[in-house]
Amino acid sequence: MQEDQWKKINELCDKLSKVTYENLTKIIRLNQTGSSTAAQKLDDSFQNDVDAWMGGGTCFSMTWHLYQTFVDMGLHPRLVMGHKRKERNIHCALILPDEEPSACHPGLVPGSPFAVPAREYLFDPGYLIFEPLPIPLAPPFGTGTAFFPLVPNCVRLDRPNNESMSLWTGGAGAPMKLRFDYPVEGVSVEEFKQHWNESFYREMMTYPVLNRLDREKGIQYYYQKGNLVTRDANGSRMEKIEVPNRVETLSRIFGLKPELIEQALGILDK
Repeated sequence: MQEDQWKKINELCDKLSKVTYENLTKIIRLNQTGSSTAAQKLDDSFQNDVDAWMGGGTCFSMTWHLYQTFVDMGLHPRLVMGHKRKERNIHCALILPDEEPSACHPGLVPGSPFAVPAREYLFDPGYLIFEPLPIPLAPPFGTGTAFFPLVPNCVRLDRPNNESMSLWTGGAGAPMKLRFDYPVEGVSVEEFKQHWNESFYREMMTYPVLNRLDREKGIQYYYQKGNLVTRDANGSRMEKIEVPNRVETLSRIFGLKPELIEQALGILDK
């Protein structure tokens, strides 16, 4: 990639990092349409405009936005699905080949943890990773592993062979945990949209899930089933958000409109 392309990619990742991961708009769209296909088409990420989004999105919205933008740039990204233990196609990300390897990427500064002239990069905004991660080469041509000291969650990519890759994360001295396995070959747009449709009926759509990373301060906020987890370089702490304070607290922390939160919670309460 050329220097101007890397500049645009990094600006896009920074803009996307300010979007809240949330399933509330997804719950609202499904309730309004009664169909996952119709709800998916209602998703503002289809219009490829982050500023028009209702507030945020899940991994499918964020990944699809990146995919569309990269294609518009004349690049050739691959959509990949993530598997978690026995749950298949529960997550998604994309891989971007560098068809013109060069030293233009800012991460190639000597001494940087990203100083690997990678042939391909992983983009995983749905897991709040907003840096292009150089994918290690599988043995015997490479080490098969790469470590990235991000804050608050360190990331490791393992590439045991040319067909597969796994994502591990950990932080504040905690052991690394396996998060997802990715078949690196990728899936077609049609298959990706099929898995997107199926995601509307997963168990996680029965309760609110919100996730936001403050990159500047290195703090992650994660809310699920009434509990708010705050994670930074010193570790994690959890607090229960009482119902009377729920809308105000979630609106303040995750930057979502109170009426949007109330609408989604009202649908779930029914």
